[in-house]
Amino acid sequence: MTPYIAEIIGTMLLILLGGGVVANVVLNMTKGQNSGWIVITTGWALAVYVGVVVASPYSGAHLNPAVSISLAVAGLFPWLEVPYYILAQFIGAMIGAFLVWAMYRKHFEATNDKGLKKAVFCTDPAIRDTSANFISEVIGTFVLIFAVLYFTDATIMDKNTVIGLGSLGALPVAFVVWAIGLSLGGTTGYAINPARDLGPRIIHAILPIKGKGNSDWSYAWIPVVAPILGGTLAALLMLALS
Repeated sequence: MTPYIAEIIGTMLLILLGGGVVANVVLNMTKGQNSGWIVITTGWALAVYVGVVVASPYSGAHLNPAVSISLAVAGLFPWLEVPYYILAQFIGAMIGAFLVWAMYRKHFEATNDKGLKKAVFCTDPAIRDTSANFISEVIGTFVLIFAVLYFTDATIMDKNTVIGLGSLGALPVAFVVWAIGLSLGGTTGYAINPARDLGPRIIHAILPIKGKGNSDWSYAWIPVVAPILGGTLAALLMLALS
């Protein structure tokens, strides 16, 4: 498996399971309806684990443009590879979002609330305030990237050698994402990943979902720009402390 295919598949699994847990909790007539925030944050953490386990041996399992850019800023990943990884991550995220819709199509039809339908695909703030929402995503992603950079088996690519986290090493990543969701996720829904938010948001705009409403493009730039900034700050701080 090539690194790019691994990023596509890993990110697809991340969104399939992460978006899937949101669909299971918020859409009408599912077995998990109204099971709450703990289920959502746990489901996303496990989604990260599955994606990392599958992709790690082949690509290092970035699954997130903020991770790829931050590793490049820290000198742990070649800049020339960054655009290809990001493209693969967006493709995977869009495929994953489409599969969530296909899986829960009847439940989308049974749900009238357009906000809940959109929530399956992308984030939006609990209280809409541009500066506060932006800072929330910066801080959440900073925590993610700073922790990842300090893992003893941090994911890097050195020339032609890929060093991945591995199955056991993927557990710390899942726990970090879980912690972020539980502690910091209540403000914006903790996108902390541009591909995770923008890719499915595009699919939401494209799919023929009855009564879906708009895709909130006025907010869409925040979960793209803020995670990149947060990850970059984490990488710069790591370099300063080295």
